[in-house]
Amino acid sequence: MLHVDDHPVSFSPSARPVSPSHLLALRPPPDIEAQVVAFREAHGIRDAAAVPHLTVKARSGLDDDLRWLTVIPAVAAATPPVPVELLAPRVFPNGRALYLPARSPGAVQLHLALLGALRPARRFGYEGPQMTPHLTLALGRRDASLDALLDAARLAFPQPPTFTATDLVWMRKPGPGGAYQPVQRWTLGR
Repeated sequence: MLHVDDHPVSFSPSARPVSPSHLLALRPPPDIEAQVVAFREAHGIRDAAAVPHLTVKARSGLDDDLRWLTVIPAVAAATPPVPVELLAPRVFPNGRALYLPARSPGAVQLHLALLGALRPARRFGYEGPQMTPHLTLALGRRDASLDALLDAARLAFPQPPTFTATDLVWMRKPGPGGAYQPVQRWTLGR
């Protein structure tokens, strides 16, 4: 065993297994995705938001047993395609992310429908009608401020685009340090 300042230091893996994280999202069309990816690459951004998306349901209620997958097709079928208007870049007050806010009553309605169908035992404080739909450009890190990136984002997205999302997408992150990747999609309104 290694000792530092007479204290034992162990490098053994944690007893808790690392489990994946799941979310449900709306994806922008290829041209907007390419613009976001180009911005991220130009600024060396590598984080869990590597694949551009608007989260409509975060992790609560999306357990590893995947039983929740049985209710998603019905919610998607009952939801019409979702218009999304992206707005000027901002940083969340807590500094956790640089993002493009989304004006989208349809995204909030889909979020509420998913909450109703999933009925998670615990919910995040940002879940519910006050949810802020957004497309993350960069996640905050302890070693970097997002303020400089905010200026660059304002230049890169002077007139943020609009689009209509036609699919609800299940995205999965394998564990800490990983990025969310699309797994499955359901067409909205079918």
